[in-house]
Amino acid sequence: MEKREITCIGCPMGCQIAVELEGEEVLSITGNTCAIGDRYARKEVTHPERTVTSTVVVTGGKKERVPVKTAGDIPKDKIFECMKAIDAVRVDAPVRIGDIIIPDVVGTGINVVATNNID
Repeated sequence: MEKREITCIGCPMGCQIAVELEGEEVLSITGNTCAIGDRYARKEVTHPERTVTSTVVVTGGKKERVPVKTAGDIPKDKIFECMKAIDAVRVDAPVRIGDIIIPDVVGTGINVVATNNID
């Protein structure tokens, strides 16, 4: 049996959660004060995912970079590959909030989208 200690980021409480596992099966979760903590802990130990935020170079705009983020969570083990893809992109102004900058980033099915307007 394996035991993992994690800090929940599901809400502002930051509970210290203990998870007992047998392989990929969660046997017990303790330390969470809400249901969000239970869901977060299960997902974190079996299939961790994150939202990625960064910036992309803009050519011909009033600003040199536009902030971007993944439109949903991507597998944690794809973050560095995702960041390489984001770093390689250049877009032309104008850019609008919600514009898809990279569709289906690194085969995750998740788009990278602009989070600000650049004229």
